[in-house]
Amino acid sequence: MEEKESFRNIGLIGRPGSPQVVDTLQTIIQFLQQRNLQVLLDQEIASLLPQDNHQRATRKILGETCDLVIVVGGDGCLLGAARDLARYKVPLLGVNRGRLGFLTDILPSEVEERISEVLDGEYTTDYRFLLEAQIKRDGQLIGDSSALNDVVFHSGNSVKMLEFELFVDGDFVYRQRSDGLIVSTPTGSTAYALSGGGPIMHPRLDAIVLVPMFPHTLSSRPIVIDGSSEIKIYVSPTNEFRPLLNCDGQGGVVVNPGDWVYIRKRAHPLKLLHPRSHSFYEACRSKLGWSEIL
Repeated sequence: MEEKESFRNIGLIGRPGSPQVVDTLQTIIQFLQQRNLQVLLDQEIASLLPQDNHQRATRKILGETCDLVIVVGGDGCLLGAARDLARYKVPLLGVNRGRLGFLTDILPSEVEERISEVLDGEYTTDYRFLLEAQIKRDGQLIGDSSALNDVVFHSGNSVKMLEFELFVDGDFVYRQRSDGLIVSTPTGSTAYALSGGGPIMHPRLDAIVLVPMFPHTLSSRPIVIDGSSEIKIYVSPTNEFRPLLNCDGQGGVVVNPGDWVYIRKRAHPLKLLHPRSHSFYEACRSKLGWSEIL
């Protein structure tokens, strides 16, 4: 049986630029104060709450000192928090002030009720692995990043097809001409990879899906591989432009023809908490418009 944790020091992260986020943050702060809990605010939201006198801290300090971090915003906000905090093993809890809300699953109208349940030990725990991506040129590391959803290797603004070779655990898979390749975790399988024709994967799966982007051959299809696989992409020297590598949709890193891209599972997974009422399949029904009537 899962051993429940004691939450005394609570960190708060919010998406900047949203009055709705500010309203929810203020509600949460007041609620946590009523329970005599210590509140620590992400320094990036200081401008959202200028009158609040709670201590501000960097993401590093949040990770090192908090028992729980509550993220208020959309899934993108939680993705950023996950990339920063997973290494510290601090659990995250998401409140949805965005659009879909696959990761930030608590509704603003239920904030006090659901957070109270979690603080009282009524929650479930998901462990979601992240990917790390490295770019190597002539054997030298020139860039690296991480992703909870996906690593996307693509042709950028070029209208020309990208040519590359794919290897999994050292085995040659194929040489492809396409707009690129989406390398997705189960968490990201309901995001960009789904738009590219990839399968929906349950979050508990230890698997990675490789989704070609508009491949030149109709036989190219998504491939699901073991989550511990090492993926290597060789960028063909014949490419006349420089493609991009994006992690979770963040600013792209330029890749040169002749470079190698290495993608593998990160060592530390994200610890994501949900209220007990949370259901992955219910989230798919409500977020993706699945019919509940046969």
